[in-house]
Amino acid sequence: LAEITVPGEVIDELYNETTIPYNDAWDLYPNQFVIFKTEGAAQSGMGRYVAAQNAVKLVSHMKNRKWSGISARNKEQSFAFDMLLDPSITMITLVGKAGTGKTLLAIAAGLTALEEDDFKALVVSRPIFPMGRDLGFLPGDVDAKLNPWMQPIFDNMELIAQLQNGLGATYKDIVEGNNIRIEPLTYIRGRSLPNQYMIVDEAQNLTPHEVKTIITRCGDGTKIILTGDPYQIDNPYVDSTNNGLTYVVERFKGQELAGHITLMRGERSGLAELASNLL
Repeated sequence: LAEITVPGEVIDELYNETTIPYNDAWDLYPNQFVIFKTEGAAQSGMGRYVAAQNAVKLVSHMKNRKWSGISARNKEQSFAFDMLLDPSITMITLVGKAGTGKTLLAIAAGLTALEEDDFKALVVSRPIFPMGRDLGFLPGDVDAKLNPWMQPIFDNMELIAQLQNGLGATYKDIVEGNNIRIEPLTYIRGRSLPNQYMIVDEAQNLTPHEVKTIITRCGDGTKIILTGDPYQIDNPYVDSTNNGLTYVVERFKGQELAGHITLMRGERSGLAELASNLL
C-alpha cells in the first residue's frame, strides 16, 4: 500500500472517471493499492494500479454492497474484495493476523463468483498440521477423519449461511446443491484443475516446494487464493521467513496476474483483536 500526495484535481478525476492515467513518478507495482491525499488530507481517494491499462482504477469502500452476505469493514478488506472479484488477477495472497477475515473474505468472494457462473467449482483446501499435541488416529471414513481439520472452513461457511438464511442455517445449506469441494491438499500432486476458484487456507504451513506443486496444478481459467499468517506456523520445518506463503509473496511481486494485500485490523471481535495485540 502506497500513500501519495497529489493535487485535488487528480482525486476529482479519479472519482469522476473511475480511472486516471498512471504517472511514472508514483513508482507503483502492478496491482499495488494506493491512497491519494491532498496536502493536509482534506481529500483522499483509493485506487489500484492496473498495468495492462497503464492507469490507476478507483477502489471504493462500497459499504452498502454485500458479497454472499459479507461486506468490507475497512479499507484493506475493500482492497481484498477488489482483487478477489477481478478475473484478470489469477493468483492472490492474503496475509494477516488472526481475525482479520482472510478466509471469510476469500470464501465469500468465491461463492459470489460461483453464483455468477465465472467458475465451474469452488475448491477450499488446507494442509493438515495440528496445533500442539496430535490426538493420533481418528475413527471413521475419509470424510469423518477430515471433519476436525476442515472445521474452520465449515465455521466460515456457516456464518455466511446464517447471514443469508437466518440463525438456523448450517454450512450444508451452502455446500449442498453447489459445486463446492472441501478437501485436504494431500493428494493434489498430478492433478489438473481448470476453471476453478481455489482457496488454500493456512498456506504458511506449506514449504516453498509444496506451494509450487499446488500452483502448478492450476489450469486455464483457474484463480487461486493463498491465505495465512506467517506468525502462526504449526509446521516444525518452516518459519516466518522461509514458509511457502512468504516465498510466493516475494516471488510474485510485480507480476501483472498476481496481487497481494496485508490485512491489518482484526474484525472477529473486540476480545480477539485485543488478545492478538497483547498476547
